[in-house]
Amino acid sequence: MELNSTFQATELLEMSDEQPIPYRSYNRTWEEIESMLKDAENRMVEWKNWYEQCRKNGDLDGMKEAARTHKALQGVVKTLKWTLGEEGISTPLE
Repeated sequence: MELNSTFQATELLEMSDEQPIPYRSYNRTWEEIESMLKDAENRMVEWKNWYEQCRKNGDLDGMKEAARTHKALQGVVKTLKWTLGEEGISTPLE
């Protein structure tokens, strides 16, 4: 399929992305975000410890779960730090 114009390309993208826009209240406080960051950092430590425990026990499935969850929490932490404008975090996507 060849598109003849930018309008057609944009129209095609809009048609494929037709999802309702979620309601966002934008009512989180900086304190709530700081608290969530601390919680996420604590959970990262817990999952790192769980990984080490699973490694000692030879639990490969537990290690996989812990590694995946730890990695996901790293993204959460980076996003929250970016939201707070922490120096050195220009984008949470890298």
